[in-house]
Amino acid sequence: MPHVMEILGKTRVVVEDGKVVEVGEPQLNWCPLFEKARGIKEITREAVKENMEFRIKDFGLFTPQRKLEMDVFVGFGASEVMMTGLNRDMLDTTVTVCDGAGTVITNNPSLVQGMGARISGLVETEPIDEIINGIEERGGIVLDPSTAAIDPVAGVLKASDLGFKRIAVTAVDPDTARNLREIEEENDLELMMIGAHTTGLSREDALEIIKYLDIITSCASKSIRDEIKPLAQVGTAVPLFALTQKGKELLLERAKEVESPILVNTMALPVLPEKKQPKDLA
Repeated sequence: MPHVMEILGKTRVVVEDGKVVEVGEPQLNWCPLFEKARGIKEITREAVKENMEFRIKDFGLFTPQRKLEMDVFVGFGASEVMMTGLNRDMLDTTVTVCDGAGTVITNNPSLVQGMGARISGLVETEPIDEIINGIEERGGIVLDPSTAAIDPVAGVLKASDLGFKRIAVTAVDPDTARNLREIEEENDLELMMIGAHTTGLSREDALEIIKYLDIITSCASKSIRDEIKPLAQVGTAVPLFALTQKGKELLLERAKEVESPILVNTMALPVLPEKKQPKDLA
């Protein structure tokens, strides 16, 4: 089975044996995050391929050389927020994903950051023993080492069986988010649900998923930008939104760990300067 990830918006990229073997058509022309981070002024198939090859070379994405400890990539990202939640005892554990391992349960803040800081929408992956071993050495629990399955619902159930209650988990579609809330009630859990990889969501799906989430990444989703009514917002180009009080509290805790100066103000949200938004929003 190859590794499949959607990057730079939602461009499907297939990797086999550490090589890019397929690149789909980009949905975006420009993303402010990637121009700032990597100097990409126009998103083309060639730019996407080069970016994936850079990730493979730089930190071993989809290879046995995968680095599992990395610095903060953005001030406010899903992995950074979960890392802060663990650091500040707002969470017991997290259910997230990693290439070469699939769904992972861990309460190790540095592992959460190392796995998630620089990956995008992981669609499918296959087991890589070195990655799985590295995760387990750092206190992570791989849901299914034999298949590297991506299954946040099963991950939360496993975390619950292990005795964890306050669990952060990412969801990318409304059905998963709804199922997770049902599991939360049935098992007396406290989930911190973070919506990720939202580019391409329909208006209907956007309206549905935000019913269940505490925090959501806007990515390049026009539907999210149009429909969101947040309690808090961080960033203006590719914002992260808090939808509940506990989501707001976690973002404010994250702000305490961000080293650069922070502006806190009250105003109508969302704030979305047109010139900063990704082009050709889906």
